[in-house]
Amino acid sequence: MAADLWTPVASMVGVVVGGALTFLTQRTTQSAADRAEEQRRAAALAEERRAEQIRTVLEFVRFTLEAEGVAHARPSRWEVGDEWYLTARPAMDGLRIAEHGIGLLCAPLLHAPATAYARALNQAVWQERAGESLADHLEPFKAEFLAAARRSLS
Repeated sequence: MAADLWTPVASMVGVVVGGALTFLTQRTTQSAADRAEEQRRAAALAEERRAEQIRTVLEFVRFTLEAEGVAHARPSRWEVGDEWYLTARPAMDGLRIAEHGIGLLCAPLLHAPATAYARALNQAVWQERAGESLADHLEPFKAEFLAAARRSLS
């Protein structure tokens, strides 16, 4: 008779233990899947940010090249509204916007070299050069920016 009483209790204990093990297994599996999904999302976000930073750096480089071309074409005398100015103004505005993009989206180590390079280009475009060639004036700023860009993107 006592054995008959233990059979339902043993069955209930087995059901409870089996249910608990199933619950723990499912919970562990779900936690692992959640962690894997979070890691995948983090990796995808990091890759998206890196791609955005690369686009931002390339846009800045494009505008620096445009500004350099404007600086090379700078006439000794110019006036607001003449043909050169109508090319220079949008090029320099684009450079300024691209410089701010670097400040917003790229690593902090890239901000100072980008600003210094943009200022050097601004000076080369709008101010008279005395004695120093354009290349000699810009090369240190360009080299510093490009080295910082390489470091920040690697």
